[in-house]
Amino acid sequence: QVQLVESGGGLVQAGGSLRLSCAASGRIFSDYGMGWSRQAPGKEREFVAAISWSGGRTYYADSVKGRFTISRDKAKNTVYLQMNSLKPEDTAVYSCAASDLGGLRRQLRDYRYWGQGTQVTVSS
Repeated sequence: QVQLVESGGGLVQAGGSLRLSCAASGRIFSDYGMGWSRQAPGKEREFVAAISWSGGRTYYADSVKGRFTISRDKAKNTVYLQMNSLKPEDTAVYSCAASDLGGLRRQLRDYRYWGQGTQVTVSS
């Protein structure tokens, strides 16, 4: 099965930037989808961004559109989340996930494989 490991989280001031990485072990098939979600204290998990592995099509939640960018490096089996113009409301544990359903997957329930998460804290 696919194993996912996130890195790159930390503490940053409002308005700053972070880049999260998600390294996947084994082969990522061309019909897989990859995504990022987050869960803030006391809040429900929120889907943030998705990318199709083969074609690179992307999706963003309204809350992050224009500020976050999802990308992938096929040779490194790695997905990235570039986060710019960070706000305190972005504070959460960010997790990456992989879906074997094919195409661009935009819902939490579509994802089968999950990483353990990395903490992002944005101070004001």
